Amino acid sequence: MFISKIIMELLPNIHLLGTFIMVYTLVFRRKALIPIYVFVLITGLYSGFATWWIPYLYIWAILWVFAMLLPKRLTESRWAYPIYSTVSALFGLLFGTLYAPAQALLFGLDFDGMIAWIIAGIPMDLLHAAGNFAAGFLIVPLYSVLHRLAKSHGMLH
Repeated sequence: MFISKIIMELLPNIHLLGTFIMVYTLVFRRKALIPIYVFVLITGLYSGFATWWIPYLYIWAILWVFAMLLPKRLTESRWAYPIYSTVSALFGLLFGTLYAPAQALLFGLDFDGMIAWIIAGIPMDLLHAAGNFAAGFLIVPLYSVLHRLAKSHGMLH
């Protein structure tokens, strides 16, 4: 996850983090929190534990919850591709809104200031949503590979 983020930093808000989080969650369920928070820690170590990092403590867990709520057998459905891509896109679209409460608390914004911050970020959130939608089409094939590998190595029950 971390290496993919570094490689893709040239593209604003386009990355594979949501894809990886959804794949790990679909395969490993609760245990997916381990790679998620290892990523959060490594990101903080690499880029510094500044105010931008604080929302990382909860924001990726929100996507994990969304992925946990999806039906377990959805990967076998013809609806898997559009549903996973749509969930990924919605998370990208909501990213700024989910990030905003921490920003408001950290920088002393009132409710109106927080709303203005959200509105100012809409263009980046739209870009994030588009990137996540496209990357969401990788979820099923990556799930298939990781599930097979995890199963063959006795990592799944």
